[in-house]
Amino acid sequence: MDNEHEIATLGGGCFWCLEAVYQQVKGVRAVESGYTGGHVSHPTYEQVCGGDTGHAEVVRVTFDPTVIKFREILEIFFAIHDPTTLNRQGNDVGTQYRSVIFTNTEPQRAMAEYVMREVTEQKLYDAPLVTQVEPTQPYWRAEEGHQNYFQNHPNQGYCSFVISPKLAKFRQKFAHYLNR
Repeated sequence: MDNEHEIATLGGGCFWCLEAVYQQVKGVRAVESGYTGGHVSHPTYEQVCGGDTGHAEVVRVTFDPTVIKFREILEIFFAIHDPTTLNRQGNDVGTQYRSVIFTNTEPQRAMAEYVMREVTEQKLYDAPLVTQVEPTQPYWRAEEGHQNYFQNHPNQGYCSFVISPKLAKFRQKFAHYLNR
């Protein structure tokens, strides 16, 4: 991180969904799909999907904090996935799909906890949040076929039925954050 860029590492189900949303956010400079939070070095997609590595599918969002704040990155995060389902997003089940924020700094940790309190106090969900806040851990970039997945496969079934509705919800609720 430097004065011009900050990194947010977020897990909220399948990384393809999060990647597709954050790629459309103004101030976001890069989004990369990867794995973190587990005990296996250089895991593969197949290993992570097997559920035995401890890793979560995550996106690494590099953003310009003069354009969009970490708080706003988190507000989008809590709106585009269900942070109340433990180790599950829709039909994706397993610890690799957990809701988790990996923080790089003490201010990020404090902001993550603050936003989670706000989400709870505002009763945005009927159930309690299960989102974990953890310090950053070793991160591994996902295989090339998982990068820019929605952009490269917009008509694939998962993209059409899962990602497209999330994008539509994001565009409607957060139009002011769209990178035009």
